[in-house]
Amino acid sequence: MRALFRVSARLGSVLVRPVSSAGSGDFRGVRGVSSMPQYRTEERGRPRSAEHRIYFKTSSGKYISPFHDIPLYAAEEQENDVPTKKQKRSDSELVFNMVVEVPRWSNAKMEIATKEPLNPIKQDVKKGKLRYVANVFPHKGYIWNYGALPQTWEDPNHTDKDTNCCGDNDPIDVCDIGSKVCSAGQVIQVKVLGILALIDEGETDWKVIAINTEDPDASKLNSIEDVRVSRPGHLEATVDWFRKYKIPDGKPENQFAFSGQFKDKDFAIEVIKSTHCYWKALVHKQTKCGEIICQNSSVCDSPFQCSDAEAAAVVSAAPEYGEALPLPAEVDKWHFLSQ
Repeated sequence: MRALFRVSARLGSVLVRPVSSAGSGDFRGVRGVSSMPQYRTEERGRPRSAEHRIYFKTSSGKYISPFHDIPLYAAEEQENDVPTKKQKRSDSELVFNMVVEVPRWSNAKMEIATKEPLNPIKQDVKKGKLRYVANVFPHKGYIWNYGALPQTWEDPNHTDKDTNCCGDNDPIDVCDIGSKVCSAGQVIQVKVLGILALIDEGETDWKVIAINTEDPDASKLNSIEDVRVSRPGHLEATVDWFRKYKIPDGKPENQFAFSGQFKDKDFAIEVIKSTHCYWKALVHKQTKCGEIICQNSSVCDSPFQCSDAEAAAVVSAAPEYGEALPLPAEVDKWHFLSQ
C-alpha cells in the first residue's frame, strides 16, 4: 500500500508526507507498522527559510497540535487519568510517543513552535538568522534523533527540587539513540532509559535518553547501564555534545546538575510524569501560560479547544509550500575545540 513507503506527494502548493507513528523513513519490513499511518505532516513555506512550517494532521486529515493533541503514552494506558485493570502497566513497560524535531546528523535547529497556533515544527531564529548547530569535532550535527515528548511542559514558574532551577518553558527533550535516521515531524514510540539534567543559561533542561521501540537493539537496552555496556562512549559523547555545542556561537560551556551523571529510568519516568502534570495545568488554564499557545483539537475540558474549521484556517493562512533554499556554506564547517 502506498502509505507503507516514504512518499512525498505534491498536492497543488502543499507537500504532504505520510508519517508513521511506528517507524521511520522507509517503512518496508518494519515491525508493527499499520497499513495507514496514524499521523501525517503538511509542509508550508520554503524549507530553510524563516517561514517554513511542518503542520500535523491525523490520518483522517484533521489538523492537530503535536504539543497538545498527540498523547504522551503510546498505548493510551489511561482513560480519564484512571488506568483500567486491563490497561494498567508498570513503569518499566511504559512506551512514550516522541515527536522527532531534528534527524540525526543534521544541523538545522528545528523545534515545536510553542508560541504559534497549532504548534508546528519550525527552524529556530536568533538575531534574524536561522539557527544551525555547529559541527564540533568529532560530532556531525545532532548525534541522535532529537525531539520532544508531547503533553509535557517544563514549567518556568516551578523550581526543580533536584536542580534548584526553573523549567525552560518547553516540552521535555528526548534523544533517541536508535540506529535509524528519522525525519522531522515523524512520531515514533520510545522506551525511556535514563535522563541527563542540563542547566541551560540558568534553566533546567532535562534530556531524556530513549530508544525507538522498532530498533533492533531495543529489546537489549532497558536501562542507562545497558547503554553504557552495549554502546561504550555514547553517553560520554552525549555529555560532551551538550557541554560544547554553544561554544562556536561565543557562549560558555553548558553546565549540568548531578555533576553530569545520568539518572536512571525510574528517575526519568518520575520527571516525565511531573512535566505531564505541569502540561495538564497549562492546557486547562490552571497556571500561567505566558506566550505559550495552547490551542488544541482534542484535549477534554480544555478551554483552548478549537473546531476543525478553526484549525484548518491556521494552516490555510500559512505561506504556500515552495522549493527549498540552499544550505548555507558555513553549516558544513568543522569546529575544533581545545579540551
